Amino acid sequence: MSQISMQLAELSQSSNAAELAKIEKDIQNAQAMDLDEDIKVGMIGKLKEKKAAYTVNSDITAVETDIYSHLTEFFSRYYDEGDFISQRRYKDSVYAIPYEGEEVKLHWANADQYYVKTSEYFKDYSFKTAYGQTVHFKIVEAETETDNNKGKNRFFQLHSETPFAMENSELIIYFEYKAGDKKKQADYNAEVIDEFTKVVAQYADFAALMTVSDGKSLLERQLNRYTARNTFDYFIHKDLGKFLNRELDFYIKNDVIFLDDIDEQDERKTKDYLLKAKIIRNIGKKIIAFLAQVEDFQKMLWLKKKFVVVTNYCITLDRVPKKLFPQIIENKAQMKEWVSLFAIDEIQPGQATLLDAPKAGFSDPLTIEFLEQNPYLVLDTAFFPVEFKEQLVDNIDNLDENLDGLLIHSENFQALNLLQERYKEQVQSVYIEPVYQ
Repeated sequence: MSQISMQLAELSQSSNAAELAKIEKDIQNAQAMDLDEDIKVGMIGKLKEKKAAYTVNSDITAVETDIYSHLTEFFSRYYDEGDFISQRRYKDSVYAIPYEGEEVKLHWANADQYYVKTSEYFKDYSFKTAYGQTVHFKIVEAETETDNNKGKNRFFQLHSETPFAMENSELIIYFEYKAGDKKKQADYNAEVIDEFTKVVAQYADFAALMTVSDGKSLLERQLNRYTARNTFDYFIHKDLGKFLNRELDFYIKNDVIFLDDIDEQDERKTKDYLLKAKIIRNIGKKIIAFLAQVEDFQKMLWLKKKFVVVTNYCITLDRVPKKLFPQIIENKAQMKEWVSLFAIDEIQPGQATLLDAPKAGFSDPLTIEFLEQNPYLVLDTAFFPVEFKEQLVDNIDNLDENLDGLLIHSENFQALNLLQERYKEQVQSVYIEPVYQ
């Protein structure tokens, strides 16, 4: 028996017992009254009818179905394909926002959540079968939104012209990312599986892709993982338990107990409302407690301080100690970047003047004279070993004060937290999308 059935039977029996005792007492009181016999008979008759109504068992199945329906309706308002969406629904197409008496209220849909943006980075995805063969998912074409406007729903779809190919004994499955006529990504994933089933004989070495385990083939599991990680925007609520408990009470008041109808309903109908409301609230709170535990764990992981993986500096040569020049001229990667960015390979040697030494031209390897005569070439420490970077940084006084630009490759939320303490009371304005706060 489900918890709903158990609570429904228990509360219904308890409520009926109390009501039956009250009606029985009213009958006894009526019998003891000194009234006209016809009036007394009529009064007692009505009380017995009322007693009979409570004695007949109500349709538990119908009430239980209604409770399941309410719970499904409530939680579906806040979850879409497993992703939480904060929608304080007042009634159809009308939403309420939290307001605490402010003169001006700035609100956005995800104001009380952390936003984990993982969508549409379209990296090639690779995995191996149980026999060591490599499979690649690759994007051929991708329609992306502009101006942060998503427009029509887009899906990963099998490339129509060249869906499958072999390269270096590896299987390539090509995809397009574009608007589609189906409602779910799972439908397109099923098409990929169907199409591969038709040609699996041509790729006999990759038959393991169709091996079923726990009801899904290897290809299906990898497709689901690939498409999910590229299409979902994830939100983590800051206090899911508090939010959903407040919303549940709001839902019960508006969608379970119809206040406008109470005056018109009989006492029995009102008690039915209250009975359903109690069970919906009890079961709903248990579900919320479970969801909140999962969400709080995700929040803990999200807020955990992240490591700075690597730090590099771009410094002009006029700030680099001359003793490091011999290492610089030997670094081929740095020279190639200068050729790409500044076309130093086009610099020709020049004649000496009365005041200046001869102009050094490009050569491979570079010369120390060339570096000295081009002091504004930008050195990137990413091309050098850690020892070189540490030695360079140690030779620059007041490094932080001399930095005139900062570039961070990071998730937005973590980058803002990192900068908050370093630039406290130094930044006068920041422009960010609200979802990253």
